[in-house]
Amino acid sequence: MTIDHKPENILKLARQFMESRILLTAAELNLFTLLDEAPSTAENLAGRLHADLRGLTILLDALSAMGLMIKEPDDTYRCSPDVAACLSDSSPHSVLPMIHHANHLWTSWSNLTSIVRGSEPAEITASAARNTDEMRAFIGAMHVVGAPLAEKIVTAVKPGEARNLIDVGGASGTYTIAFLSAAPKMKATLFDRPAVIPIARERLTHAGMADRVHFVAGDFYADELPGGHDLAMLSAIIHQNSPEQNVELFRKVLRAMVSGGRMIVRDHVMEPNRIKPEAGAIFAVNMLVNTQGGSTYTFDEIRTWLAEAGFTKVRLLQTGYQMDALVEAFKP
Repeated sequence: MTIDHKPENILKLARQFMESRILLTAAELNLFTLLDEAPSTAENLAGRLHADLRGLTILLDALSAMGLMIKEPDDTYRCSPDVAACLSDSSPHSVLPMIHHANHLWTSWSNLTSIVRGSEPAEITASAARNTDEMRAFIGAMHVVGAPLAEKIVTAVKPGEARNLIDVGGASGTYTIAFLSAAPKMKATLFDRPAVIPIARERLTHAGMADRVHFVAGDFYADELPGGHDLAMLSAIIHQNSPEQNVELFRKVLRAMVSGGRMIVRDHVMEPNRIKPEAGAIFAVNMLVNTQGGSTYTFDEIRTWLAEAGFTKVRLLQTGYQMDALVEAFKP
């Protein structure tokens, strides 16, 4: 993002958090779902939500001014179909899980100044201590983001004759589904934390692919990965790790693969100056405030760690701007 460096544009950038906070609060109150179900006055909604009438009215008016609600002449509010498609619980294409995840990030990002000053450690959101609601929102958010991208990624990977995929930290199976769809003879192991496995099993069952998947619960920081795979996928994982954690994880993946097997790493891959892609530079700040050692990394860094772990023939398979860069490596 580049801006014209005029005072009004810089001030606009500084104030963008205001509209963001309005949207996040509306999602937290589930207003888009409620007003998708039926139009309502602020007074009626305040009663249902046990909310402050003045505060809710001001919020609804701001949402209407932003184009996210429609305010009728009789002072009722409603959610238009196009907004409901994005933000209502009832929509199959809702991005509401991502909005809920952004709500969880609000607090940690508010600590950025203290963290940069060194006076406050980052919160570890990758911890197993994440509560159930937050974890489900995070998994839902990753599926919303990943589903449109997964088919393109698999096309770029070209699974070819690979028959045994391991999807490390596979969440609800977004990439497992894409690989199994592209390779009908392939089977997969989906490895993730115990709390995530039921969500993955549910999604793979709905996709009609559960019989082709071995679901394994574990923690890749502490446990070994099951072996015998000729294709491994590490999707959106290495950014949450320190360099040392990535080398150790790469070693575990190597041990889980057969000779000649191929690993694919999907993540932001930064240019040497670390300011492009822009989304990756901003995401590094997200890792700064939410992990103890995570960041976004250059190809040379990733290649060095893969080689240290024992992989060969490392190459940048695809560049990307929205966490869609791909690095390929082989087990000798």
